Amino acid sequence: MKKRVVSGFTLLELLVTIVVVGVVLMLGIPSMSEYVRNSRMTGTANDVMSSFQLARTEAARIKTNVTICASPNPLDEAANCGGSFATGWIIFIDDDGDLNRAGSQETVLKRFSAPPDDIAIMTNSGANYFSYASSGLGRGNVGNAPSLETMLLCDPRGNVIVAGGSSAAKFIVVTPLGRANVISEIGPIEEAGGCPEQ
Repeated sequence: MKKRVVSGFTLLELLVTIVVVGVVLMLGIPSMSEYVRNSRMTGTANDVMSSFQLARTEAARIKTNVTICASPNPLDEAANCGGSFATGWIIFIDDDGDLNRAGSQETVLKRFSAPPDDIAIMTNSGANYFSYASSGLGRGNVGNAPSLETMLLCDPRGNVIVAGGSSAAKFIVVTPLGRANVISEIGPIEEAGGCPEQ
């Protein structure tokens, strides 16, 4: 009579495998959540930077005013300016230069939805726009409204060192000419006021 050989795991092998998987998950999950937070912050900063690059390029190319502004309804067909960047923003051809698209036929070049809920966006004096002239240079303050000069992006981690030695927060500085730069070092972010306590 032939002996039947049954292959499979013993109870001991199964328990060792479960322990090893548990240890790997315990070590990997915190790293993964940190990676997700870093990706969200970097993605939001990249969206802001690409907004300035697009607006500047288009203003010079089509020879008219182009404005980036916070919008309470950026994805709507009738998107207009107002509120803060926490709800999203639009880039539009501002032919009349009044920083207002409401009820007009001015074309939206690009729309950005609200950043992730855990990312706070703070601007200088609550500024909610930056406008480029037809030369591709910044128009400065339009009317009594302050133009965007700085933007601080913070999440619940605040201004702390993360992987790579940079800060979890991002600080965007816009020159009067309209060139935007991202600063990721802790020192300059602290000098600018740092992230609020969460």
